[in-house]
Amino acid sequence: MARTLSSAMVVPMSNHAADAEDLAGFGYPQQLHRKLGSYASFAAGFSFVSILTTVFQLFFFGFSFGGAAFFWTWPIVFAGQLMVAFCFMELAAKYPISGCIYQWSRRLSTPTIGWFAGWTMLIAQIVTVSAAAIALQVVLPTLWSSFQLVGSDPSLASSDGATNAVLLGVILITFTTIINAIGVQLMSRINVIGVTCELIGVVALVLLLFTHAERGPSAVLHQTGAAPGGYFSAFIISSLMAAYVMVGFDSAGELSEETKDPRRTAPRAILRALTASGVGGGLLLLAAILAAPSLTDGKLATEGLPYVLTSSLGNTVGKVFLADVTIAICVCTLAIQTAATRMMFSMSRDRVLPGHGLLGRVSPVTGTPILPAVVVGLLAAAILVVNVGEASLFTALTSVCIVMLYGAYLMVTVPMLVQRLRGTWVPQPGHFSLGRWGLLVNLVAVAYGALQMVNLAWPRASVYDPAGGHWYLQYFSLLFVGGSLLVGLFAYALHRRELTEDAAAPAAAPEAAVA
Repeated sequence: MARTLSSAMVVPMSNHAADAEDLAGFGYPQQLHRKLGSYASFAAGFSFVSILTTVFQLFFFGFSFGGAAFFWTWPIVFAGQLMVAFCFMELAAKYPISGCIYQWSRRLSTPTIGWFAGWTMLIAQIVTVSAAAIALQVVLPTLWSSFQLVGSDPSLASSDGATNAVLLGVILITFTTIINAIGVQLMSRINVIGVTCELIGVVALVLLLFTHAERGPSAVLHQTGAAPGGYFSAFIISSLMAAYVMVGFDSAGELSEETKDPRRTAPRAILRALTASGVGGGLLLLAAILAAPSLTDGKLATEGLPYVLTSSLGNTVGKVFLADVTIAICVCTLAIQTAATRMMFSMSRDRVLPGHGLLGRVSPVTGTPILPAVVVGLLAAAILVVNVGEASLFTALTSVCIVMLYGAYLMVTVPMLVQRLRGTWVPQPGHFSLGRWGLLVNLVAVAYGALQMVNLAWPRASVYDPAGGHWYLQYFSLLFVGGSLLVGLFAYALHRRELTEDAAAPAAAPEAAVA
């Protein structure tokens, strides 16, 4: 009896100790609280993608260019990102460390490439927090007019709507910052509840829309509602909608140091998050196209999915689902901020960011890096203010952050491909591996990522400056990425200078002693 009781008591501790010992093998002590199970890990990746948030935000964009047939951009992008996810699964099993994109890249290539991968990802994540938070303006005033706290026009393009969007966004970011500071367990509980509500909402919404279908599935075989002109160009542009949505599934890897048995849990969570998003989002797109009252009246290209809900399901049912979308937006913002916080902490722990002495600390009480959460929140809130003065500039900014996410992904998949070609890549024994398919999958992941990044960054006036008259908006993707890299070079130069000074310090000490 005593022997059995003793064994039962030791097993949980030994599992925790094994995870801590595994992390110590990379040179890091267990500072973050390891609280997340498999579903919580999945929720972290799924809520970053958040199909209810992003599909509701961007459906009008895809349809306005590609019409009904733009549906096919979704499975194409899903297939490409699935190849990336397979590569990330191998990496999550091999390197279960917070700040995964930075950590993976520097271990696959060089510290310099890894630094820029982390820097690029961090900037993109911070901007994405702003983009997710501002989505509240799309749904809250529709739910209840009193949520329009400033003026009367809820449109994001209007002065009233832009100002109100910033106010609502700042309130949400304040809330998510507090949750992130309190601890990962509270964050996880809120995230799990939100993701569960979102999954239930997606299933219910798809079923209801299918039962209200106005046309058959063959509708997506036609270009009905597409922008005038050559269709190939319109189709390629419409694919940006899916490219904007299906990112962030790697967040399960960001929380590896807070996940139980991360070598097994994180890879599965990455695959499940992307698969659930891909299947659920595809069905939602199809159901919306089939249930829309009209494909030619122009409303799908201007009002998007909210128009389908209220017109097909009625205001009452439509508002119930809009409430679910609101929950999805909140947990999406929370998840993205959590991922950005872990990236900032991971880089600071390695002493490669300015202010790393403070940013690399973990609260012994909450087990979370509090200051990075606050810094990410402040920066995201500051970015929101841009929307008040120039809504089109904010739209361009949030679009470009996706370019940077794809760039950061390439700084992982390309070095991984180089290692495969050299024969130096070795997957983690006993864990997920692509085996003989690894080279082909990795090659497709790189090719897809490079093509999609070019597609995203291409300076199209119709995407970045639809109103016309602002040349800098048309070329904003190139300007912003270039500017971010220049700032990154300056920050990296400071880091290198600090390393040089640290290396010189021991040699200078004896001279000082002699003097």
